[in-house]
Amino acid sequence: MHSLDHLVTLLFWLAVAALAFGTMRRARLWRAGAAAPFNWAQLLTVPRRYLVDVHHVVARDPYIARTHMLVAGGAVAAVALVALNYGLALYWALLNGAIVLAAVVMLGGSYLVWQRRRAPMPRLSAGPWNRLPYTLAAFALGLLALGLLPSALLSGFFAALIMLALLAGTAELVLGIGTGGPMKHAVAGVLHLAFHPRAERFAMRSTALRPLDLAAPVLGVEKPTDFRWNQLLGFDACVQCGKCEAACPAFAAGQPLNPKKFIQDMVLGLSGGSDAQFAGSPYPGIALGGHSGAPEEPILSALLAPETLWSCTTCRACVEECPMQIEHVDAIIDLRRFQTLARGALPGKAPEMLGNLRETATQGGYDNAARYHWAVDLNLRQIRPGESVDVLLLAGEGAFDMRYQRSLRALVKLLQAASVDFAILGALETDTGDTARRLGDEATFQAQAAQLIATLSAVTFGRILTADPHVFHSLKNEYPALGGHYTVLHHTVFLAGLARSGQLKLGATSETRAITYHDPCYLGRYNGETEAPRALLRQIGVRLSEMERSGLRGRCCGGGGGAPLTDIPGTQRIPDIRIADARATGAALVAVACPGCTAMLEGVVGPRPEVIDVAELLAAALEVQP
Repeated sequence: MHSLDHLVTLLFWLAVAALAFGTMRRARLWRAGAAAPFNWAQLLTVPRRYLVDVHHVVARDPYIARTHMLVAGGAVAAVALVALNYGLALYWALLNGAIVLAAVVMLGGSYLVWQRRRAPMPRLSAGPWNRLPYTLAAFALGLLALGLLPSALLSGFFAALIMLALLAGTAELVLGIGTGGPMKHAVAGVLHLAFHPRAERFAMRSTALRPLDLAAPVLGVEKPTDFRWNQLLGFDACVQCGKCEAACPAFAAGQPLNPKKFIQDMVLGLSGGSDAQFAGSPYPGIALGGHSGAPEEPILSALLAPETLWSCTTCRACVEECPMQIEHVDAIIDLRRFQTLARGALPGKAPEMLGNLRETATQGGYDNAARYHWAVDLNLRQIRPGESVDVLLLAGEGAFDMRYQRSLRALVKLLQAASVDFAILGALETDTGDTARRLGDEATFQAQAAQLIATLSAVTFGRILTADPHVFHSLKNEYPALGGHYTVLHHTVFLAGLARSGQLKLGATSETRAITYHDPCYLGRYNGETEAPRALLRQIGVRLSEMERSGLRGRCCGGGGGAPLTDIPGTQRIPDIRIADARATGAALVAVACPGCTAMLEGVVGPRPEVIDVAELLAAALEVQP
């Protein structure tokens, strides 16, 4: 034992005190937010959520997975061992040996961090983040010297160097939470995983928006402290890795949205200040330094430009890519709710559409009796109040679109060929209110939902079938909170079941062109269904050429979240980018499974692959039974 041991013990307890003080200081900011459930026992969930859910996302990039495993694993082990050996003043040589091993692992991770930052990708934040490899390496080297150097050298000059290295690394690790430094995420991230605003997402795919209490004094979020306290905590968990930025279709299209900067702006609003020091990519077209915020100040337009808020397609690509499980879309919808309900401040054609919904229960202001005019020659059964049927088909707003009517006719042909007992609501069918909700008009959504729930309550059915993922998602995931509990199936899932059972007889397709499949966000990311459409295409002999971004990581078509209505300009259109993805596969045909995707992708000007619904391909391959 030597005097340096006592200095390390002193440094450890000073670090513990600094960490506690900084955490309490930051917690005061979180606690300024609105109420949310709290239970200390939730801390017990952190190991599994960290090792399973966080690393499930991190593992998508093997380099970062190795880096994180080494640097974080080594640091946690080293700090735990230092707490034991020096915090408790044991000073055992055996524990020093274990500390050396942990420090070697951490040093290897620090090297990988340094390599990553030598030629950083544009999505990575610079500034204070660039010092991380050096401060982390300093901490590891200090521990190595402490454990490996002979006692004779652990004094004087060498002791001072060791203490400086340990001090630099310790300061980075423990002061971040109080000063807002890069390592803030190490503490905030742990707490965020424990007290996550969507705790259910760690057991199931959770994507439904929470109902808004329309009698609440504040409708949505106007200022940072209107967010729930655990949402504010979640913003602080951001590691600024930029994976959300790289996945965002609006950012790629040059629209003024960057989900990483959006989260950092919410952090800025919590703590106060200007965005001039932000060390990452700005919102396209909006220079840094022109916006600032404070906890009790309105977020729009001082901290956030309205165009940023309305650029989001609610595709959840940002949420899917976030290793820290941050809920960007929930925060955006909360802000939209205030702008829509309290200010009536919606851009583009959104106000007109909402007016149509309130007056006619259709987005286009149509007569509901016209919803099924395309089926006048198909002898469809229209269910009446008091009647029952096995499958109730809801066409959604796509029924008013002449192009998508072809897809619906193909679906009906398949159902009839499989002798499915189905019926339609006909003129009784009204809009689900999904788009209104995404635009922040919770009042109109709840009114539309109440109307449709009342209609559905008057008839008896086993299952609801729809070809619209937005209708599917609303009825399956969001209506239960309002009293509507149904078994809801997307047409690709239902048809795949019929094909597996042999009830639907499908032949081989005569289509010889190369085909790729575009995953609708509200079917794939929102509901985890990526296999059924592909299984159907394989069954008719299609050999798919997958786009680089497909499945749960598919790129949005640009049609969600009311984006076609708010119509925020960028340098290019999102559907143009998606069609370019399709072209890159060499495909001449893009298979889709959503009326919105059909409309957006077919709206691309110039030479492009043909866009066709999965149901249309199946209907063409239908074996006619005698």
